[in-house]
Amino acid sequence: MQVIGLCRFSYPALGGFQIEHETVEERRRYLYGPARLEERFRLFEATTLPCFREQTDEDFELLIVIGECLPKPAQDRLRDLTAGIRQVRIIQKPADTQANPRQVMKAVLNAARTKPDQPCIQFRHDDDDAVSVDFVERLRGAAQDGAGLMARNRMVGIDYSNGFLARFGPEGIRASEVYKPLLGVGLGMYVAGGCTHSIMNFTHHRIGRFMPVISYSDAPMWVRSFNQFNDSKRARNNKDELAPLTPELEGEFIARYAIDQATVRRVHAAV
Repeated sequence: MQVIGLCRFSYPALGGFQIEHETVEERRRYLYGPARLEERFRLFEATTLPCFREQTDEDFELLIVIGECLPKPAQDRLRDLTAGIRQVRIIQKPADTQANPRQVMKAVLNAARTKPDQPCIQFRHDDDDAVSVDFVERLRGAAQDGAGLMARNRMVGIDYSNGFLARFGPEGIRASEVYKPLLGVGLGMYVAGGCTHSIMNFTHHRIGRFMPVISYSDAPMWVRSFNQFNDSKRARNNKDELAPLTPELEGEFIARYAIDQATVRRVHAAV
């Protein structure tokens, strides 16, 4: 079964963000601000990409959607960072001026389906988060677990509800393990053959209103990053208790997410 992930890397659109702007040009200036782009690249390099480079099931595709107007130095940097990951495909799209980026992303996902008449699994991913290195493998396992449910439904959510909230910086990683269902990271969706809906049609925390959801809470499956430019106000101003990684957790971050604290310190300390 085809597995497709979608990641928007600073894609400019009027809709799809909690931080609002009046025009696409205002959105573009915000997204492409030097301080914001630098933070996104550092998180993308040290937090997001390692887990996809080390997936135990290598049969997946990660679509990274960027605006055609992303500055060329940023495009070059993005291509350099992803050059060694064969599952990554960078897709350029015009900036969306209709305040409805879900339709753009839906079209991207549907175009990526090699056999639209066959079922697939889709997931969404933010450019500052991570999933476990066995995420794709477990998505396929969930399709087997829920085979009967999926045979009776065009869409079924697959949610991994345990993970870590974390901050990354020159001092390393501060984190806390939490239970947060339907957070968005670590969320997949089975889509039946012939169905043209995509995971981007639905707000992640409301997906259970539109389809059954299989939920797993047996292991921490994701890392959600808190940083200066989180779209969510709550995330930017979070009050969650985050603590420096213990030696045990440092080993778990390497084993589960391929996130190495030494690399995090080096990348975030770069001048």
